Amino acid sequence: MEKGKQESPVEITEDDLRQALEVLDGGGVVAFPTETYYGLAVDPFNQAALSRLFALKRRAPDKPVLVLISDPAQLAELVVDIPPPFKLLMDRLWPGPLTLVFKGLPTIPDILTGYSGTLGVRISSHPIAMRLAAAAGRPITATSANFSGRPAAVNADGVIDQLGPDVDFILDGGETPGGNGSTIVGIDEERVVLIRSGVIPFENILDLLDPR
Repeated sequence: MEKGKQESPVEITEDDLRQALEVLDGGGVVAFPTETYYGLAVDPFNQAALSRLFALKRRAPDKPVLVLISDPAQLAELVVDIPPPFKLLMDRLWPGPLTLVFKGLPTIPDILTGYSGTLGVRISSHPIAMRLAAAAGRPITATSANFSGRPAAVNADGVIDQLGPDVDFILDGGETPGGNGSTIVGIDEERVVLIRSGVIPFENILDLLDPR
């Protein structure tokens, strides 16, 4: 495992980014900072890479892995459609710590959805996560960097302490905020429902959808 060199806690070099992309293209695992915790990126269309990611995290196969995109246009590669309420939330709250759960296309790997047929997607507001996703030019996974059931890593040292050499490359962006993860919402009979509380209060989301 290599740790990306940097000039400041929020900057990475072009060489770091190039190495991270080479790892992803080769089916490897890259750790990177987000606006909540460090995440683990693999190519979500690579079945072997996904299987390795689940094994690395000791994650149950029925637990889905969320995906980062760099542009809403990439949703066409992942989801069946965009529910109307999600369009407003995407406009107002992306990039940011809001994960939207869509119905996945039948062409995406079942393991990515935890065999549920649904997929959580967001655009991160962290500059390094945004650069990585944009440079990849395709969706990447962003499941938290930790063993399942353990606290997620908030810095590169935390990634190393938990996951050690099983992570192929770390984009070190310094400390992340920790605390709550992204807020996760889904759709139930055309209504937005809370799946997991997070950084953005659900009340704020409801106010956006139905301002008083």
